[in-house]
Amino acid sequence: MSKIAILVLAEEGSHESLGRIVNALEFAKELKEKDHEVGIVFDGAGTTFIPALEKEDHKAHGIYKEVQDVIDGACEFCANAFGVIDEVKKTDITLLDEFDNHPSLEKYIAKGYQIVTF
Repeated sequence: MSKIAILVLAEEGSHESLGRIVNALEFAKELKEKDHEVGIVFDGAGTTFIPALEKEDHKAHGIYKEVQDVIDGACEFCANAFGVIDEVKKTDITLLDEFDNHPSLEKYIAKGYQIVTF
């Protein structure tokens, strides 16, 4: 089976970005259900989606919960830069700081993962 890392860069707050996060989560769900190796990383402005998705009344909360077990984490630097670090710390999402306080994407490539961005 394939190995796919999904990188969420979309910033929460627009109709377009809602479409991107839903597509990212749906893609993760499909990959997971078909036994592919999948990991989701929230990076850059994408870190702003975590506090929103944690709310039960968010349109994508249900699918977020369905794929929460394949979320590898969120960029610590970016969560801080975008002002959501305290909210992310209240979740089960791991803050990643593997390379210059950012997630290592190289580790995915080294393990044979394809990286898909949303």
